Amino acid sequence: MSELIPVNIVIGDRTYRIKTKPTDEEVIRKTVKLINDKIIEFKTQFAGKDMQDYIAMVIIWYATQNAGGEGNTLQNKEIAAALLKMESMVDKATSHPFLPAN
Repeated sequence: MSELIPVNIVIGDRTYRIKTKPTDEEVIRKTVKLINDKIIEFKTQFAGKDMQDYIAMVIIWYATQNAGGEGNTLQNKEIAAALLKMESMVDKATSHPFLPAN
């Protein structure tokens, strides 16, 4: 089991100390940046709310982004089409009989 490292993160003006695998640290930091960017975006759109409201808005936004919405469906279709194309190319390449050596 890999060693966990302590990481300090800030979300909505509050600091949290978490422990994570070193390989996950970059993903965590990018996610925290995205969350804080969205908090700032919601603050400009909905003035006068408190930080808890903004964090709740970001949680709802983030959850719906990862719940298989339209954007994910389109992306999944594009990935599926690319995989089918690659499969077809592999099938063509492997279906040709090898010429016997003279």
